[in-house]
Amino acid sequence: MLQELGVQQLTIPLPYRLNHVNCFIAEGENGWTIIDAGLNTEQTAKLWAPIIEAHEIDDMLITHHHPDHFGYAGTLQQLTNASVWMTEIEAQQGLSFWQPEFAERMKQTSYTFGFHDATFSDMFTLEDESFVQPYPMVNQYLEEGQVIPFGKYEYKVLVTPGHSDGLMTLFNEEQSILFSTDHILPHISPNISYWFEGKENPLGSYLASLEKIRALDVDRIIPSHGQPFRRGNRRVEQLIAHHKERLAQTYEVIQQPVSIFEANAQLFSQVLTAHEYRFAIGETIAHLEYLYHQKQCQKSCEKGVWYYQAR
Repeated sequence: MLQELGVQQLTIPLPYRLNHVNCFIAEGENGWTIIDAGLNTEQTAKLWAPIIEAHEIDDMLITHHHPDHFGYAGTLQQLTNASVWMTEIEAQQGLSFWQPEFAERMKQTSYTFGFHDATFSDMFTLEDESFVQPYPMVNQYLEEGQVIPFGKYEYKVLVTPGHSDGLMTLFNEEQSILFSTDHILPHISPNISYWFEGKENPLGSYLASLEKIRALDVDRIIPSHGQPFRRGNRRVEQLIAHHKERLAQTYEVIQQPVSIFEANAQLFSQVLTAHEYRFAIGETIAHLEYLYHQKQCQKSCEKGVWYYQAR
């Protein structure tokens, strides 16, 4: 699929259970364009080295601020002098979320989750800081509807918040192709987290973004994790069904007042690393907050801890 589009894929290993990220390179308007950069690691540097030696990189499109997409952008920019493009909200978050101040603020916020001990204190370490520096200079903001030449075709920028507040995807109507980044993945549900910062109700945003893509009836999906696949709406419907099921499970959990910690323990029973536990807690909050915004539950703060209860 990629070869016929004039696109090359670079798969970069990640040190997580989700063990890779797909980056892409193709000819752009004035030179070569990259979509996403990977983590800032020695392995990433080795994989990019022959590519940037063989191509004159003019632009980098960074789909969102998470380290596996944003992390090596600063170094790549220094090596290539390329212009970096992001949506404005993702640029702002990328330059602030991986700072010590943010990690400390999240630690303070986590006290409201109702943890019973200190075993989860390392959930907000700065493990990601080394993966994202040096930061890039963002030269241009990507906007909804903007047209991007990439390989043999042009693509429209679609902003699809949920997985992050300003995540962008690229859509070509003629060929019915979507570079879905982390918005739609073939085998797993993208993490939808909330930390009482940024846009409220990210799960509501995510479901609305899925409906936005469903209306396009995309045939071919090219994701940032996993392999390209077809029949995009079938996957969209599976993702919507998944979250409806999780919302129903969450609603059952909160028939009596429960803290975020208590709700998470019932929704995620498997053994998780600190990194995975952070994702699980964030997703639990996102589902609780969705129910709250739908007026299906109420919440109250007692002795500094949030409690949720179904209406």
